Amino acid sequence: VDPMPHDTPKPPGYTRFVCISDTHSRTDAIQMPYGDVFIHAGDFTELGLPSEVKKFNDWLGTLPYDIKIVIAGNHELTFDQEFMADLIKQDFYYFPSASKLKPESYENVQSLLTNCIYLQDSEVTVRGFRIYGSPWVEMKNYGVHVRVYLPSGTKIRGTVYCHENCINLLKKLHSYCSVAYGFNERSRRIRRNQKSRSLETSLKVIRRNESQGFLDWVPKKMQRVGCMELLNTVQRRVKPKLHVFGHIHEGYGMMTDGTTSFINASACTVNFLPMNPPIVFDLPNPRTT
Repeated sequence: VDPMPHDTPKPPGYTRFVCISDTHSRTDAIQMPYGDVFIHAGDFTELGLPSEVKKFNDWLGTLPYDIKIVIAGNHELTFDQEFMADLIKQDFYYFPSASKLKPESYENVQSLLTNCIYLQDSEVTVRGFRIYGSPWVEMKNYGVHVRVYLPSGTKIRGTVYCHENCINLLKKLHSYCSVAYGFNERSRRIRRNQKSRSLETSLKVIRRNESQGFLDWVPKKMQRVGCMELLNTVQRRVKPKLHVFGHIHEGYGMMTDGTTSFINASACTVNFLPMNPPIVFDLPNPRTT
């Protein structure tokens, strides 16, 4: 499905949703279109540092939308308290600038989002639409960019001689790749079951994760990486009008199964360039009783 042009007139009695995701602190060059309800489906920072969250919140304050709804993503590390607790215990750093933060600097990081409605396994009703938001991601072995500090004395010109402990470190990093970001759903099975029950009556769903088979193709891996359980929840039980997500930058675009419109609103490309415009979508206002 081709996204609707931004200059399309909005029909009377409709609400226009402006959807975006994965901006990664790169919002300066993004042109935002007209709309009523703004939705950001996560990864608005690089690492969830308080300074990044404040910058994003300032940007939100400049947007003219009546309602702004935001969820966190796997890059918002500080929003996942359990992940951060594990991160700072490690004997080496996956994310140095985040793992060196003191807990008191991020323990209430959500409170920095004063210019939006923040959803985390929760819902809100706006203009008659019930909207449920959740940050969890079914992490797979996408790989993680890590910086490895070799032991002192290791030669780095010509041939690199790795000590045995360095090789073990690399093996440990590889085994950690599937869980090296926040809001990893594999380790939250019980919570996921609770979220699925909450989804039952939602008209719109904002999720970090994509449903399998819908805008989840990763060309480099030659595979689909969406979540089958989420697909079953969306298609067999919830059947929402709109499912907004991000996470897989390569999957930007819009699809439909005839009941639900699936929107991958990733602003950044696979190279983290904010080249994909926001996706707008009109829905008829629910009838009031």
